[in-house]
Amino acid sequence: MEFKVSKELIHQLEEHIVQKNDKELEVLLNDLHHADIAEILDELDFDDATYIFKVLDSDKTAEILLELEDDLRENILSRLSPKEIAEELDELETNDAADIIAELSQEIKAEVISELIDVEHAKDIVDLLRYDENSAGGLMGKELVKVNENWNVLTCVKEMRIQAENVSRVHSIYVVDDENRLKGRLSLKDLLTTSTKTQIGDIYIRKLNFVNVDTEDVEVARIMQKYDLEAIPVVDELGRLVGRITIDDIVDVIKDEADKDYQMAAGITQDVESNDSVLELTKARLPWLLIGMVIEIIASFVLKGNEGLFQKYSTLFIFVPLLSATAGNIGVQASAIVVQGLANGTLKEFSRGYFTKEITVSMISGTIISLLLLGFHSIMYQQYLVGFAISISMIVVILFAATLGTLVPLFLHKNKIDPAIATGPFITTTNDVFGIMLYFGVARIILGF
Repeated sequence: MEFKVSKELIHQLEEHIVQKNDKELEVLLNDLHHADIAEILDELDFDDATYIFKVLDSDKTAEILLELEDDLRENILSRLSPKEIAEELDELETNDAADIIAELSQEIKAEVISELIDVEHAKDIVDLLRYDENSAGGLMGKELVKVNENWNVLTCVKEMRIQAENVSRVHSIYVVDDENRLKGRLSLKDLLTTSTKTQIGDIYIRKLNFVNVDTEDVEVARIMQKYDLEAIPVVDELGRLVGRITIDDIVDVIKDEADKDYQMAAGITQDVESNDSVLELTKARLPWLLIGMVIEIIASFVLKGNEGLFQKYSTLFIFVPLLSATAGNIGVQASAIVVQGLANGTLKEFSRGYFTKEITVSMISGTIISLLLLGFHSIMYQQYLVGFAISISMIVVILFAATLGTLVPLFLHKNKIDPAIATGPFITTTNDVFGIMLYFGVARIILGF
């Protein structure tokens, strides 16, 4: 059952904090999962959250630190000494420790690293800090189990026992050569059912998915999703095994990418959250609103240029909002499917077959909508030629919107621009201008105006 923060619990904690009753605080919190405690701390003010954080043991608070909201974690870290921060990091795996250290200032960062008790742990963290945070190197952890292809099974088991002490969960057993180059992986079943004198080189599995330290995090996520992997090894430019990425790190990448695409589709140009300042939220939202305003002004000039057509066929104007909404929806639907295909790898580039399918779907949808519109117009206004002109114009505009929605994301993707930008205001506002131009252009031809 999922834990929910209650007002009663918050009230109890606040009372114990006022009374400095540390033992009662520990009793209330020690049996809770670290993610649940982080949720509780987010509900408290900074002073109370920091007090509780210092009361709990480092083996607990280290994990809590990873789950906290960014502003609360930053505030708590600012109230800890370099030695206290180092104590927290000593309890974490290297990749998590590196993520936290990366948030510190250069001066504090050096002090914290110097306070780390485990020298090897400190070296691994420093090594990870040199990689781009959005690369496989920035995601990977150093904790893993590896064996040499020249060992026999007995030696292998002995070495694995030593290595496993520093690994919270053994996902895979990697096989390397004398130069630490990744050769493959070892099946636990084969290890348990093979003679102790058998060479590892005779039984390991050579086929293995891996990524380079420079591979982008989204590409790592795509590979792990495609092959349903719990972990994937990371190699350097020489093919040497330098780390591994686990599924929990990839879940964060997938979530962050989905959040970014969702915001971009809504016309938000920066990565923001609900608790950001008014200024940050305004800066993120305003650019596309201004672009939309300019495009809609252009659309208003198109409408003004067709005043004569309005005066003679007034019902043309009535259906302009329907045209804009329908074309916008068709364009966003088409672009959303393309962006999704590009994201999950099912669509990599322009495909004539897919484009034909999308145009066919839009033609069917447009025909149904146009026939209904023709029937409605004929019943309400008895202007059959005008109704015909509106219906044909609607089909043309829908086909244009589908074409735009399909091709623009592919064009952006080919030019290394995030195609998610094409699923929101860009498509709808562009459709408004060109859709209205096409609408009146086709209507003029049919009505002979």
